[in-house]
Amino acid sequence: MKRKILLTFLIFPFLFSGCSGLQQVATQAGTQILTGAASGVGNTENAAGLKDALSVGIANAVTALSKENGYYSNPALRILLPKEAQPILDNIKLIPGGQNLVNDVELRLNRAAEDAAKEATPIFLTAIKSMTIADAANILFGNSDAATQYLKKTTYSQLTSAFAPKINTSLDKKLVGNISTNQSWSTLTSTYDSVANSLVGKTAKLTPVNTDLGSYVTGKALDGLFSNLAGEELKIRQNPAARVNDLLKKVFGQLDKK
Repeated sequence: MKRKILLTFLIFPFLFSGCSGLQQVATQAGTQILTGAASGVGNTENAAGLKDALSVGIANAVTALSKENGYYSNPALRILLPKEAQPILDNIKLIPGGQNLVNDVELRLNRAAEDAAKEATPIFLTAIKSMTIADAANILFGNSDAATQYLKKTTYSQLTSAFAPKINTSLDKKLVGNISTNQSWSTLTSTYDSVANSLVGKTAKLTPVNTDLGSYVTGKALDGLFSNLAGEELKIRQNPAARVNDLLKKVFGQLDKK
């Protein structure tokens, strides 16, 4: 009898600590079951709905940006001259025909981005297919731009590799007047730099401009792409009218109850 009492006292602390852990697991499981029962939507369906939503958002974002003036006519996304070129803008009156050159180069920068935008679609779709159910759940019930941030994290390097050659080719393409964007940029900067390197320029403390135009436009093009994608994601999350099929209505309808 004494041995049984002693054994009980030895085992009791372990049983007590174990119950606490078991209770926590049970509570979590119960919450998950209740949540699933209340929403009537399972994890697999949530993942399918999220992937469908991303496909819709990507199609809308890429279509909007890859058309003519997709970047250029959007004040929030329009690609301007690099910051390094600010001295040119500040002293444009020193350059014969300078403002026309600036306008021409800016238009061409945006045309290059518009040419490259369509390269994003297959890269995004591959990333979506690789998304796990756990990824999808975290994204669906995460921040308003959780999907966009996930895609940025998983595709940015690939997108840079895909955009860069396309943009550089576009910047070298002969356009109006048989002049490429790089040539226009070179004309603009070299004219300014000649002034900056002159006695007058040095006296005025002007600084010559040196910018890798291809890298600059690639970065700005991707910034615009992810900005547009975040806007599409927000529409589907917050606007029931943007949920274009029954699956999206069912899955994203869960967010309306929050």
